[in-house]
Amino acid sequence: MAFVPEDDEHHSANSTYRAPGSPTWAERETLLGKQLDRPPPGLQRPEDRCHAAYAIFFSLGVGGMLPWNFFVTAKEYWAFKLRNCSSSASRRDPEDSDILNYFESYLAIASTVPSLLCLVANFLLVNRVPVQVRVLASLVVTLSIFVVMSVLVKVDTSSWTRGFFTVTIICMAIVSGSATIFNSSVFGLTGSFPMRNAQALISGGAMGGTISAVASLVDLAASNDVRDSALAFFLTAVVFLGLCMGLYLLLPRLEYARYHMKSVGPVHVFSGEEGLTPDSLHSPLVASKSVESHTPPLRPILKKTAGLGFCIIYLFFVTALIFPAISTNIESLHKSSGSPWTTKFFVPLTTFLLLNFSDLCGRQITAWIQLPGPNSKVLPVLSLLRTGLIPLFVLCNYQPRVHLTTVVFQSDIYPMLFTCLLGLSNGYLSTLALIYGPKIVPRELAEATGVVMSFYIYVGLMLGSACSALLEHLI
Repeated sequence: MAFVPEDDEHHSANSTYRAPGSPTWAERETLLGKQLDRPPPGLQRPEDRCHAAYAIFFSLGVGGMLPWNFFVTAKEYWAFKLRNCSSSASRRDPEDSDILNYFESYLAIASTVPSLLCLVANFLLVNRVPVQVRVLASLVVTLSIFVVMSVLVKVDTSSWTRGFFTVTIICMAIVSGSATIFNSSVFGLTGSFPMRNAQALISGGAMGGTISAVASLVDLAASNDVRDSALAFFLTAVVFLGLCMGLYLLLPRLEYARYHMKSVGPVHVFSGEEGLTPDSLHSPLVASKSVESHTPPLRPILKKTAGLGFCIIYLFFVTALIFPAISTNIESLHKSSGSPWTTKFFVPLTTFLLLNFSDLCGRQITAWIQLPGPNSKVLPVLSLLRTGLIPLFVLCNYQPRVHLTTVVFQSDIYPMLFTCLLGLSNGYLSTLALIYGPKIVPRELAEATGVVMSFYIYVGLMLGSACSALLEHLI
């Protein structure tokens, strides 16, 4: 790894920048990795003893994604609660059948639209509301909703099924919004830490999905009542959310965390914001002319992260287009045999567990391999290549089929293979793009950039969820 002489570098609290006229680090992929997280000369960075901060961020990632995953994974429970709609659909309203058949799409839309709005609000609140307040408030709201859902598990809703559907969608919207504020705030916080901590948070999110999938399988095997399974899901989420509160309060007590969480000063708005460079943020002449603002400057962040943003949006667009609306409706070709593998366990194993585990593996690989770099043309090319996964899933045994009646892949191994490719590619490529974002801006903008990177995620999820409903009607 090549380094330039010390007098040819300018150091910020977040990155190393070269003097004007020299190639920037972003133009040289070999400078990625440890140099991005190298502390300024003369400052001794504390060690992360026993990897405590890494473990805390990993656990926060689990708690941040567990609520959404439990909502999505409890498919049998929602079908049980909403089945009264379709039981007499032929005698009543066709809309009743639509509620049950396309429930996953409605759930996906209810989760992504509020998330997008809350991300915008969180960006505006970055410098107005302390991160601790945002994180803890979002955890309290999410925990409260899961307590309500736990109570509803034991309530007979057969006489007000449509009302239960409405309550569920509203709860999903609130959970998604509060979880988004939590996730984006914590991810923004990792912008002030070395990249390995952001990677821990992102990998923790995939572990949350894996835990929910394993919990689903255990509950299905141990319980014959889907209500008991759902209750175990929701109570587990309550426990994890409470754990997240304790771990987040513990984080500032670590010397390593205090070093990276120290105040970096107010963000400034400049008259020539289009030409904002990392060095200009630290120039006394420019800073003296700046005006303090409660809103971080958005234009330089978008300009700096545009390429990574495109990759993130498209990666999650393809993933949300396929999962859960398409992949969870792919049935075993031997379902008529009646075996538990082809009926009860096929979707939980081949979709939820396999996807989340492969996604976790892809994210964890980035802890050791960080290629391609942020300016590489390979990253967007690999993102676009994932488009080919869409027809592969459609041509599996998706049911019910109305327009595309031909099933090309006549084996259960194919959806398993395609799910592995979907998860690995999503985990690896999205994690790379996400951890690069806050590291290519000055530390003053790191938290706001983390929120913007989360915004890219939810744009992709929203577009994918909306298109998945259309794709389902076309199959």
